[in-house]
Formats: sequence, structure tokens, C-alpha cells
Amino acid sequence: MTHLHPDRLFPASEPAKSVASELYPEVRDLPLICPHGHTDPSWFADNQRFTNPAALFLTPDHYVLRMLRSRGLGYDDLGVPRKDGKPVAEARAAWRLFAANYHLFAGTPSKTWVDHSLDWAFGIKDELSAETADAIYDTIDAALATPGLLPHALLDRARVEVIATTEFALDPLVHHQKMEANGTIGRVRTTYRPDDVTDPGRLAIVENLEKFGEITGENISTWSGLINAHRNRREYFRRFGAVATDHGVPNANTADLAAPERQSLLDRVLSGKHDAADAELFRAQMMTEMALLSVEDGMVMQMHAGSRRNTDPLLMAERGTDLGADIPGTTDYVNGLRALLGRAGNEPNLRLIMFVLDETTYARELAPMAGYWPSLMVGPPWWFHDSPQGIRRYLDQVVESAGFYNLAGFNDDTRALLSIPARHDVWRREVCGFLGRWVGENRITKSTARDVAKHLSYQAAKDAYKIK
Repeated sequence: MTHLHPDRLFPASEPAKSVASELYPEVRDLPLICPHGHTDPSWFADNQRFTNPAALFLTPDHYVLRMLRSRGLGYDDLGVPRKDGKPVAEARAAWRLFAANYHLFAGTPSKTWVDHSLDWAFGIKDELSAETADAIYDTIDAALATPGLLPHALLDRARVEVIATTEFALDPLVHHQKMEANGTIGRVRTTYRPDDVTDPGRLAIVENLEKFGEITGENISTWSGLINAHRNRREYFRRFGAVATDHGVPNANTADLAAPERQSLLDRVLSGKHDAADAELFRAQMMTEMALLSVEDGMVMQMHAGSRRNTDPLLMAERGTDLGADIPGTTDYVNGLRALLGRAGNEPNLRLIMFVLDETTYARELAPMAGYWPSLMVGPPWWFHDSPQGIRRYLDQVVESAGFYNLAGFNDDTRALLSIPARHDVWRREVCGFLGRWVGENRITKSTARDVAKHLSYQAAKDAYKIK
């Protein structure tokens, strides 16, 4: 039998443990603000049952898939769809393989999240294993047929106040249109992620830009027309609740080119004659342009930098993106953001939230920058660092320079719906543990710790993303 200890993740020593245990009940049941993530909007538009346990826990979760692949398990056997449509393992067989190898996740946040989800959603106490695989599969499958496991019911049960999905600039937003019609826009929102038209490293960039012009009615062959197309599209996304933009970039580079240089750069991209240096410069200039548009319309700008994406060409060719082959890289934020901050960093309407995969920059760059620039906030630990140890390293390195109130709180950044309450619970426990240690060292009072715990667990994300 598994047992989720009530004091899990709290400090082992006193008085920090007792303080954390006292703080946690005050934040445990606060509503969840989920202002950035990658859940499927069709779940909320259609509110239909999840097809099977593997589709819920296994095939959409790149954290789980990458660990299994690292031990030589094939994605065909794990039921991950292929681009060529060739058959892959059916759900129960994939689940059995996952369960037989569940021991591989010892010590990982994935196990923490899955164990929490099994207990929270299904009341399952048994450890997932080869022996329990079928019984657990049947329990989950039966529960999925009940109203309590439909997407909207799960949002209610998890006390999700706001959840944001993420869509590219060319996305028609058909699911959000359906949610607009049924009145669920507001609780569920979109986010404007224009990477499909700002990254010339994409193979279809010319076609994407041409389509961008068509759907916005703008002449994207001129720089001013291209920026107007973004202005138009951002307004359309705001119709469906968007309060933020999101930018997945390999580094934090920004640029501030003169008008003739911008036009010449666009001409090269549209002709398909751009090289890698042009692609980098175009991305950098577009980050500054997005910041200037945020100054205009007030949308919060998120920059997710430092991921070297799709490092396995075989996986990319067979199945596509977001399946576990992305690896962190080093990032220079001081020099990278110099152009953007020099142009717009003092603008009161700009808010830029930085998500960091290069942990070496926390204390050296990001925390001191957020501790100075009024436009800059440090996003929560992300991706490889969204874990108990990652959260501890984050708080240890950023708070003394940035303070608690220049942090953007927490968001789950997940594709797996049931991991949302689990991830927020880990964050809240780690925040309470961190504050408990500081109270124990007489660095802050217990009253301050209570205020900060509530802020970081709930209000910080609302404030950072300007959610009313």
C-alpha cells in the first residue's frame, strides 16, 4: 500500500517542520490559478470522458515518456501515435508496460505527481506495479465513465479558478469559440503564442507568414503590416480571455534594429533566403516588438528561454514535438534582454515574466534583474526544475535579491490535467517548508510567513498575470 504522508516534503528538523505543518493548512485549499499550461482546450469545450487511463496518465506526459525511453522502451509499445499512422500498442498493453516499469520513477517528481493523482482522483492506495496494473487500470477506467471525472467536474474538484491553454497565432481557436458560446471563457482562457510566425527556424515560416496576412487582412510584406497583423491577432485572442502572450525561444536574445534593417530582414525571410543568423536576428527583433505591443495593450509577456528542442531527429520524424527530447541549455539574460529592456524596460505597462531553465542564472542574473527592473518578474521553476529539489534551489537563490513580491507565484505548465493539483500541492508544501526554515532561523516572523505563503500560493499569480 502507498501512503501519502501528511507531512511529506516538509523539513525533517524542528522548529521548521512544525511551522510548515502550521502554515500548510492555511494554503492547502486555496483556489488554483493556472495562468500558463498546455492542456487540450477540446477537453473543456466538449467536456467528454477521457478515453482510457493511458490517455490520461501516459501518452500526453513527456516527463513520463522520456524516462521510459531512457531505459530502452519503445514509443510504439507505449502507445504513442505515429505520424505515418502505423499501429501502436493498445491502451491496456501500454499501461501494463508503464506499470511494470514504474519503479524507474523513484525519486522523480513524476512519481510524486502520479501517486498524488491516483489517490486524489480515484482513491487508489496501491503502488502501481506489474501486479496491480490491471486492477488499477479497471478502477480508473470505470471512474472515467462517471460524471465526477469529466473535465469540468475535475476543475471544480481541484478548485481551479482560472486555467489558460496555449495556442499558436494561426490557430483558429475553434474550441474557444465553442467555450465562448457556452459561457466558459473566463475560467478557461487562451494564450497568444506566435512562435509559428516569429521563428524563421520553422520550415513553413514563409507559408505561415502568408497565412498570417490572410487571416488578419494585413500586408505582412511590410514591417508595419506585420506588426499590425500581430496587433490584430492579439486583440482576437483577448476576445477569448487571453491576458498573456508566450514565446518559446532558444535564448533570451533581443534586438532593436533601425527601420530599414527590419524591412531588409523581413524581405530575406519572406523570400526564403534567410540563414541561421537571420533567423536568430528576426526572433530577437520580434521579442522587442512583442514587448512594445504589450506596452500598448497591457498583455503580460512570458518568455520561455533556454530549451534546445527536438534533439532526437528520429523521434521528431516519427512522432513530432513535445515527447521528451528537449534539453536545457545555457542562457545569457543580461546581454540577451539588453535591447528589449533598454527600449521598454521602464514602461509601466510592460510586464515580462521570465521562465528559466539555466539555474546558474537565478542568483547571478535573473533575481538581481527582477530586483531592479519594474517590468521584470521571475517565473516559477519550470520543466526540469518543477520538482521538490528544484523549488528549493529556486527559492534559495532568488528571494534574497528579488524578494517574494517580484516572483510570479506558481503555474503548472502541464499537458496532464490530473497533475495540476499535484503540482500546486508540491509548490505549496515547499513554500511552507522554506518559510518554516526562515521562521526557525528568526529571519521572518510567523505572521509574515503566513502572508507570504498565501501570496505565493494564490495571489501572486493573479497579480502577475493581471487576472481580475
